[in-house]
Amino acid sequence: MGRLSGKTALITGASSGIGRAIAARFAEEGARLLLADVTETVREGGEPTQEWLAKRGHDVAFVATDVSDEAQAEQAVEQARARFGRLDILVNDAAIGNGKPLTETSLSEWNRVMAVNLTGVFLMARAAVRLMLTQPPQDELRGRIVNISSQHGMIACPEDIAYGTSKAGVVYITRQIAVDYAGHGIVCNAVAPGKILTGKTGRAVEPRWMDYSTARTPMPRLGRPADVASAALFLASDECSFMTGENILVDGGWMAG
Repeated sequence: MGRLSGKTALITGASSGIGRAIAARFAEEGARLLLADVTETVREGGEPTQEWLAKRGHDVAFVATDVSDEAQAEQAVEQARARFGRLDILVNDAAIGNGKPLTETSLSEWNRVMAVNLTGVFLMARAAVRLMLTQPPQDELRGRIVNISSQHGMIACPEDIAYGTSKAGVVYITRQIAVDYAGHGIVCNAVAPGKILTGKTGRAVEPRWMDYSTARTPMPRLGRPADVASAALFLASDECSFMTGENILVDGGWMAG
């Protein structure tokens, strides 16, 4: 029996990078999955996540979803209910960056980052909690939410004010949901990755940022998507039953230094 056997999970941003790794890990542990993203294209290359996992015998479906759109967010949760009968786990991974400091960030760029990274978490969590509240508890809990925040929700994100501010909001909303709904059998925690090599190109792997991240990370390597997936698995599993409102760092010791 897998650690998520019999559980259903909805994962946003599941097509690439960390979201794809979480989907793979959850599937291996027996979860039934609904994958939500704006595209099925895999940023780092390879088969679409849904096809890749289905070929390996996992119960998985995909729904095209812009998490910043209220109707699409609610439809994704409804599709999870219609397909699986209930929703045990929501993982909010969908996020975008902007890569610009304050004086170079336009209002439209700021609004778009906030819409996806923070409003998207609000909309998906709201829809999920509304459903979870109607579900009978299993082992005392009605559901779990795992948000993917960032170390840059706690310290400055160099030259990306919108991203860092949005992730600070994710840290806060995690605590607020946890406190408001703990008594109803819903737990909400977050994973805060450090520098994770996801297959992104461009700014993320520019030499200056790679050197900066390597210098800040005490461990002798940078992070991998699987590192974040392992933490998300714990938070989504029955092993996490008396912990809520926490923001777990997966950063190779960056924030300890």
